[in-house]
Amino acid sequence: MPTLFEPTHAGDLKLANRIVMAPLTRNRSPKAIPPDIAQTYYAQRASAGLLITEATAISHQGQGYSDVPGLYGTEQLDSWKKVTQAVHGRGGKIVVQLWHVGRVSHNDLQPDGGKPVAPSAVTAKTKTVLIKDGVPAFVDTSEPRALDAVELPGIVHAYQAAARNAVETAGFDGVEIHGANGYLLDQFLKDGSNQRTDDYGGSIENRARLLLEATRAVADAIGGGKTGIRLSPVTPANDAKDSDPQPLFDYVIKQLATLNLAYIHIIEGATGGPRVIDDRPFDYAALKAAYRSAGGKGAWMVNNGYDKALAEKAVADGADLVAFGRPYIANPDLVERLKANAPFNTPDKTTFYGGREKGYTDYPMLSN
Repeated sequence: MPTLFEPTHAGDLKLANRIVMAPLTRNRSPKAIPPDIAQTYYAQRASAGLLITEATAISHQGQGYSDVPGLYGTEQLDSWKKVTQAVHGRGGKIVVQLWHVGRVSHNDLQPDGGKPVAPSAVTAKTKTVLIKDGVPAFVDTSEPRALDAVELPGIVHAYQAAARNAVETAGFDGVEIHGANGYLLDQFLKDGSNQRTDDYGGSIENRARLLLEATRAVADAIGGGKTGIRLSPVTPANDAKDSDPQPLFDYVIKQLATLNLAYIHIIEGATGGPRVIDDRPFDYAALKAAYRSAGGKGAWMVNNGYDKALAEKAVADGADLVAFGRPYIANPDLVERLKANAPFNTPDKTTFYGGREKGYTDYPMLSN
């Protein structure tokens, strides 16, 4: 029977164990450039089987929060290259999460102060983070504009270019497409945010079109074996909702099965919240079965509120990888702590977003 700590693989990625560091937004990248201390932050956590970076914008238009990193400028790529070198120097594997926030943004963060973009001109009932004078503040998102169909090939190209830059220039082992949590690709998927009447709205097939086009473009650029994707069928994050998610995601997962992806990353329930949402029932076992029956061979990664016992059970029940999120903020040596059944450090929530070393690279390790 497989165990949490044994080596495995996800597509082309050979992993030291089945423990994954989930993406964690930390808002420490002014001008969208990862700071030098990001090298230490990620290298400290390199004992994970796989590190997934904080969500990283594929374009200026894709930015939705202050001081989050990007992949669309030379300085950004140069900084990320130092991060990947630091992780590889510790024997780790790291992929970058490709992000376009869509409507979850603010005019102040957009090119020339323009409106955020979305499938439809429906404002998200959520907040974003603006940092002014070093102080983060949660503010309402701005009213978006609906993307014209002629703009969509450019967005697909931006995903592809970001993936190619990530692997060929910055040295990442692969990428994860962020198709979850109410951001752009998820906004197109779900009928609560997609009110289009063209080829990208209405039917399940149409609403899934942009996500599938972007994923195919990325896989074509860097190889399916270096491409993962993150999905969240029922999370309410960022005002995301679909009236009938099971057939929607069953369709999506069957299409993804044909692309020979490295892994499928599934958020079970509400991101950072309950694993079961009473008014949003969903059968994750059926979703995985649909993927496998359609020929999908990528690793199946589960995420949301896992502790060691739940993770071990998930692996015993057939999960290939288990992602841990917030525990990694305060416990850079999480793998070692899980192995030793050691206590966890307590995170300082006041330093989650923004700042520098404090609450970022200064948590003690067991060996300290």
